[in-house]
Amino acid sequence: MLLSMQWLRDFVPYEGEVQELGDRLTMLGLELEEISNPFEAIKNIVVGHVVECDRHPEAEKLSVCKVDVGESELLDIVCGAPNVARGQNVPVAKVGVTMPGGMEIKKAKLRGVKSHGMICSERELELSDGHEGIMVLPEGLKPGTKLTKALNMEDTVLELGVTPNRADCLSMLGIAREAALAFDLPLTMPRLNLVESGGNAADMLKIEIDDPELCPLYQARILQGAKIAPSPDWMRYRLLSVGVRPISNIVDVTNYILFELGQPLHSFDADLLKGGKIRVGLASDGMKFTTLDEHERKLTGNDLLIWDAERPVALAGVMGGMNSEIHDGSTNVVLESAVFKPGSIRKTARRLALPSEASYRFERGVDQQLNTFAMDRAAQLMSELSGAKVVSGVAKNEPKPWANRTHNYRHARCNGFLGLDLAPEFSKKAFSLMGLAVDDSDADCWKVSTPSYRLDLEREADLYEEVARYFGMDKIPSVLPRISKTFDASVIADTPYGFYRRIKNWGRGVGLHEAINYSFVGDDDLDLLGLPKEGRVNIANPLSEDQNVMRTELAPGLLNTVRHNIAQGNTHIRIFEIAKKFIKDLESDTETREQSRLGVLVTGPRSDAEWPNEQGDADYLDVKGLVEHLLADLKLGDATFKLVDEHSYLEPCVSISVGEQEIGFMGMVKPVIADKYHARKEVWLADLNADLLRELVMAHKIKFTALPVFPPSRRDVTVIGPVSLHSETIKQAILDLKLPLIESVELVNVFVPEAQDKERNLSFRITYRHGQKTLTDKAVDKEHKKVLEALEKTLPVRF
Repeated sequence: MLLSMQWLRDFVPYEGEVQELGDRLTMLGLELEEISNPFEAIKNIVVGHVVECDRHPEAEKLSVCKVDVGESELLDIVCGAPNVARGQNVPVAKVGVTMPGGMEIKKAKLRGVKSHGMICSERELELSDGHEGIMVLPEGLKPGTKLTKALNMEDTVLELGVTPNRADCLSMLGIAREAALAFDLPLTMPRLNLVESGGNAADMLKIEIDDPELCPLYQARILQGAKIAPSPDWMRYRLLSVGVRPISNIVDVTNYILFELGQPLHSFDADLLKGGKIRVGLASDGMKFTTLDEHERKLTGNDLLIWDAERPVALAGVMGGMNSEIHDGSTNVVLESAVFKPGSIRKTARRLALPSEASYRFERGVDQQLNTFAMDRAAQLMSELSGAKVVSGVAKNEPKPWANRTHNYRHARCNGFLGLDLAPEFSKKAFSLMGLAVDDSDADCWKVSTPSYRLDLEREADLYEEVARYFGMDKIPSVLPRISKTFDASVIADTPYGFYRRIKNWGRGVGLHEAINYSFVGDDDLDLLGLPKEGRVNIANPLSEDQNVMRTELAPGLLNTVRHNIAQGNTHIRIFEIAKKFIKDLESDTETREQSRLGVLVTGPRSDAEWPNEQGDADYLDVKGLVEHLLADLKLGDATFKLVDEHSYLEPCVSISVGEQEIGFMGMVKPVIADKYHARKEVWLADLNADLLRELVMAHKIKFTALPVFPPSRRDVTVIGPVSLHSETIKQAILDLKLPLIESVELVNVFVPEAQDKERNLSFRITYRHGQKTLTDKAVDKEHKKVLEALEKTLPVRF
């Protein structure tokens, strides 16, 4: 938001330093980004008085002028403008001055006559597009005076960063309120002196609103007999100072009010509106409409339009239509002032990539109670600048009037939140200066009514923030907060956020690095992995062709992370990512189904290069161990792993199940695919359904078992069996005996004798424990003998 200091002083009598104002506004939440001079490019242009003006002896269309610029000698300047004449005050660029377009004025000789400067047009000064002749200045100006000073042009503009919630600060009035608050200054509103000329606008124009939720208020005034012409200098220069190009008196007034009061307005040519009716209603799917920028827009059923009796005439809150615009021949005007639902305007402007100053304010919310004042002030200015007569009355429809909002305010609680000890009178003064009404009949809980322009004040905590702003955010002392675990912590743990945070803590705990990738990838990435084209969600306006579709798997993002790390010289890669994948689903409200997934990827050396002990690269056991460790951490028990016959980008691929439910898959990325991502080592990846894992965890019932009191007794046994016999089969055979003293069975070693390819030795450690007493060797030996006998009987093994 650009703030003109001259314009600001129309509202508040601020005479302090500009930097001080910027600093104070920053502390109030309006960050000062830059201080600039909007007319910096013409700061060296001076006022000149044409003393003599004669025809050029060698060129009929040139004039030779003697110009007084406040120096001891008159300047000889050759001018080609047809309207230059003796006695005029004109802008002059002297020799050495650089023009806004970058041209440097030098001494020149035109058709044999020396010229020491240039008499400028408004176009050359970039004040307008007018180039019919030179710019003629008002009489009475002193020669040699800087043009910007002589015409009282703005020389100081502040650029402020306005957060999206502070829609009230998108105007001079809104910022003036903040300045008045900061320096305890009076606020003066513009004087309203609207003269009506008879008739009744309500009889001449009917307003219909199809949906009050989309348009709570629509009203209009009618002006007759307007003469379209350029705006006066004071208005044009003010608009230029805030970056707006002047167009004509009628259009400029709507822009002026937008920046002054924050209310977007629109002017229709009344003679182009049909049927004496305005209707606010939605478009139909596929409808086409041409906006003021001469572009044809394809609309949907969610776009709000302004209609006359027969056709749409404006895209509500965004831009007017070509079929009803003000032009040089317009004489009758319908001035629109309305309030629209912010979300509707925002979606239309974003979808059509059609941002405007009006939509920027409508999509953040405008002041419904100020609406009539803004419209009347605009009608008054239009009447004064164009000579139009304002028809009496207003054509108005307000199906949803503004309802005042009241919030509780507990001063003691506010002090507790802010860590301050403020007196109640301090808060009351702050609210009063902000325009908030206070009912303190209950000393412990006030009732505070918020004005219509403060749409951001929605709850009690917002009032605490207002007190902090008035006190000064920079003055609040820094105190370390007291940390304690609340009941909310247990509640958060049961939410998806809490579960995913638990997964992230697990990932970091086992030495993985968290990867965060974009939700969108390229079609080429998905095609490379052999993923189906069906179900892809295409992006309407992608950042690039490499990011034109929402990811249907986590693998593309993880593999791109691998490529980036390898390019940076990191070959020891251990990463995980918990994120959503997106599948097209026409039955969903958003036509997209989201599912949270957990991806784990390992590749490269098993240990960092600096670690001297363990050698070798990551393999299947590494990724399988991570999956088993996760399931153990989540208390979900053992998983079942089953080889999958075919997978698009993993080979081999193994499905992972818990109980009867498949929770994901894992395997090695096919070498031809891994090579595309510059991976020279095997890349192992696991992809788990995080939503399903959470369901299993939430359904899991925790059982408590008393800690063992008596010591265990352990026996090791080495089983000699065929290579085809899995260790899990032996372990399960022991557990299936269900001997009461067996606590656990663990594989501790595997040995394959030299020159032996048919048998191997598997060493197991069996732990025995009794819950009520200490075991004797005799009792343990008896149980251990049962185990050995059972294994020899059921499996092809020996000891």
